[in-house]
Parts: sequence; structure tokens; C-alpha cells
Amino acid sequence: MPVQKQHHSKMRQKRGRVGLKVVLKNTQACPKCQAPVLSHTVCPKCGSYKGKEFVDTLKKATPKKK
Repeated sequence: MPVQKQHHSKMRQKRGRVGLKVVLKNTQACPKCQAPVLSHTVCPKCGSYKGKEFVDTLKKATPKKK
């Protein structure tokens, strides 16, 4: 089996893992339905953005008839 030539300190190991940290996204409450939403995006629940409705969510919920 291979044997390491030098011992890496704990700090050196931690510095290598700095990029693996998980960062939480900033969310805000939707003014209409109070659901958590990413900033500058349309609310997936009610389809509104800045108080105006952009996506009709009821249209997606009803199935189409053939």
C-alpha cells in the first residue's frame, strides 16, 4: 500500500473543503399567498409577481378534455 510522504495539518484539510459549503438561498414571503419565493421570480403557487398576476395557475390545474 502507498504511504504518504508528508502529514497535512487539519487547517490545510479544511482549506481544501471550503468550496463544498452549502449556501442557503435568500427567500422572501409572497405578498399574496405568503409562500416562500426566491427574489425577482414569479410565485409558483399563485403566479403573481409584484402584486400582478403573470401566470394563470388555475389554467394549469384543470385537465384538458379531448
